[in-house]
Order: sequence, then C-alpha cells, then structure tokens
Amino acid sequence: MLVTGHQPNYLPYPGFFAKIARADLFIVVDNTQFVKRGRFGWIHRNRIKNGKSWGWLTVPVLTRGKFTQSIRETAIENSTPWTRKHWRTIELAYRKTPYFDVYAEELHAVYQRRWDWLWQLNLELTRLILKWLDISTPVKVASEIGIEGRATDLVLDICRKTGANRYLSGVHGRDYLDCERFDKEGIGLEFQDYQCPEYPQTPAEPFIANLSTIDLLFNCGADSRRIISGTSD
Repeated sequence: MLVTGHQPNYLPYPGFFAKIARADLFIVVDNTQFVKRGRFGWIHRNRIKNGKSWGWLTVPVLTRGKFTQSIRETAIENSTPWTRKHWRTIELAYRKTPYFDVYAEELHAVYQRRWDWLWQLNLELTRLILKWLDISTPVKVASEIGIEGRATDLVLDICRKTGANRYLSGVHGRDYLDCERFDKEGIGLEFQDYQCPEYPQTPAEPFIANLSTIDLLFNCGADSRRIISGTSD
C-alpha cells in the first residue's frame, strides 16, 4: 500500500494531484505549523495566469500573535469580501478559456459560501478538483485519525496508522526525512520530482508552469488528468 500526504494547499498546482493519483491513500496533513512564506507558503495562496503574466490569489488569515499555530487552527480573516474578489479575478482571467463554463458553476458555489477555517476551504477545493480530474484516491485528515509528530516521526506515524508499507514524498522530503529510519521500519520511501508538462494556455504565450490546477482545467478540460499523469493516451 502506497500512502502520500501533504499540507492542505489553496487551489494546488498539478504536481499535488499527480502525487495523489499515484497513491492508494492521501493524508491531509492539517496538524503541522502554518507557514506563510517559503516552499511551504502555498497553504493560503496560489498563482493563476493573468494575461501574459501571473498573479497571486491570497486568502487573508489571522496570524498576529499566533506564530506557532497549526494549519487546522488557522482562521480566515473575513472582514473583507475576499471570496467575491477571488471569484471575480478568476472569472476575468479565465472566462475566455475553452472549458471555463464546464467548471465555473461548481467553483463559483464554493466562493459563495462563508469559510471560517482555512483547512476546510482548502479541503473542499481539493476534493472538487479531484472529482474533476476523476482521481478516486481516498482522502483522510491527519488530526482526525490521530497522526502525530514532526518530519520523519510524522511520516512514519502516517504509515503505521494507515497500514502503509510505502510512502511517496515530494522532492523536498530529501531535505528533512531520515531515510535510514524508514529502512529500519521496513517502509519503502519514494520521492516525486514533478516536472510540469507544457499544455495549451490562454493566451498561448508565454507558457507559465506550475500555476493552480484550475488553469490546466479551464484550458484543457477532461484531458487534464492525462496531462497531469504524463501519459500519451
């Protein structure tokens, strides 16, 4: 059994879903520290194409005085109409793409709801995109099944509590996972080094890689799953 896990990112990029597609089970790691910047700074923001450039969509969150809060404890700052602004930005950026109308109604419905907790919003969007991509990998939430620890301890606990004998990590796992401990536990450790394939974008030039997966879906529709998986059929 191959399991993988990741923090609940906002409108994740295609590599996030390529990793889930390869696994037998996906764990939403909601109980690690919320980080605003750096390589883990995708929990509350992501990028979309905006004409010939790109722009951020950033969910406002409450962090003042909460420097060690977990992702699950991170509340959304709802004093501004950010959902309306995000949807309007998405609509203006993608309404001329070939498949915008296929997905717009369901996505708009998410932005018409009030969200108080970031992890819940991100999980809802992840499940929606999984459905659109026809990826049926089961999803469980770390804090709800009692997974604990940090770094190597966290990943090993994921494997123990799910019965997995293999774990698929992102490429950055090489920086913090203790491979020898996985060997001792009899758990196979694999790393994903995702390279975003080029696909048709609107406008066509320049191609910008690793945007939110909604960019791929709006441009390529049902073909998005094949593109993410890197298959030719």
